[in-house]
Amino acid sequence: MQLEFESDDAQGRIVGRFRLAADYQGGAGFVHGGIIALLLDEAMGKVNRFSDVRAVTAELTVEYRRPVPVEADIVVEAFNVQRNGRTLLHESEIRDVAGRVLAKGRARFVAVDAESFRKKIEEGKSK
Repeated sequence: MQLEFESDDAQGRIVGRFRLAADYQGGAGFVHGGIIALLLDEAMGKVNRFSDVRAVTAELTVEYRRPVPVEADIVVEAFNVQRNGRTLLHESEIRDVAGRVLAKGRARFVAVDAESFRKKIEEGKSK
């Protein structure tokens, strides 16, 4: 999808501005729920950079509040709400240009050792 996000270092937030084409619709005229989940998760995953860790999504919850129309400008924003050791909790929102919240996400990420993670990926490729 070639998603590009901006990093607001001062606020500790990741922000993306998008207009999704009809290719991503589920019901006629509205973005598919799986794509909505992807946008929220992708933004939250980028929040890990503020903690200087590599982390993977362990749990993702999505609240679909209103339909997200295709071919309309939306804003995706994510931020950290808590960290406890290797566990990070992030939240995210998709809003329309009027500021109405269309969807919300909450995810639990677990920090991983980058070298161990790389080795596991390599092992998986050799099988």
